[in-house]
Amino acid sequence: MKVKEVAKLTGVSVRTLHHYDEIGLLLPDQVTEAGYRLYSDENLATLQQILFFRELGFPLKEIKKLLNHPDFDRQEAFEMQYKMLLEKRRKLNAMIETIEKTIQQERGAYQMTNEERFTGFDFTSNPYEAEARKRWGDKRVDEARKVVKENGEQLGEEMNQIYFKLAEIRHSSPSSERAQELIGEWYEFLNRMGQYSPEAFRGLGEMYVADERFTHNIDQFGDGLAKFMCEAMGIFADQRK
Repeated sequence: MKVKEVAKLTGVSVRTLHHYDEIGLLLPDQVTEAGYRLYSDENLATLQQILFFRELGFPLKEIKKLLNHPDFDRQEAFEMQYKMLLEKRRKLNAMIETIEKTIQQERGAYQMTNEERFTGFDFTSNPYEAEARKRWGDKRVDEARKVVKENGEQLGEEMNQIYFKLAEIRHSSPSSERAQELIGEWYEFLNRMGQYSPEAFRGLGEMYVADERFTHNIDQFGDGLAKFMCEAMGIFADQRK
């Protein structure tokens, strides 16, 4: 398919497709002597995956890294995107229900409770909060809750992106350069919500495998991810002694 045909089929502008080509994100299988870009079915499958990533908030730079990584698995990526989109839909459904009730209240047909007014806006719930307070104290947890309350949705998307990138390389060595780079991102992300020393970071990683609740939630991004992160976080802490 020529670039104009792809644009018509997908709704992606010709200019955007040219940009994806220029930055090496989506290279057409062929370019004719006349300079026409020709896209194969394989190119279209890749474009679909790029668009799913974009819908989930991934920047183009990170999408390119993921697609070009030797451990990238297209099927696993689609499965993870599916789970992330389901979670996004769940949040949107909650907010839609809230606004529907709000409209009915404005019309005088329904009386909302104060709790109902803010259903779908709560980004601060944490089933592990009690244990976190016990391990690291009230001050650190309160600081983290404040940051999450102010930036909840953005932080949630960013957290999912880090988990996804780590899931893509979970079958590699946790001491590899890429694994340590991404675990470093996780360390920096957590320290934006509180203060984690390398040892506290190691302890958190150990909890990922010691507590089945953590293991279950993290492994939704990919079987074995919790164990991989635990090992990578331990190595990261050792290198900063």
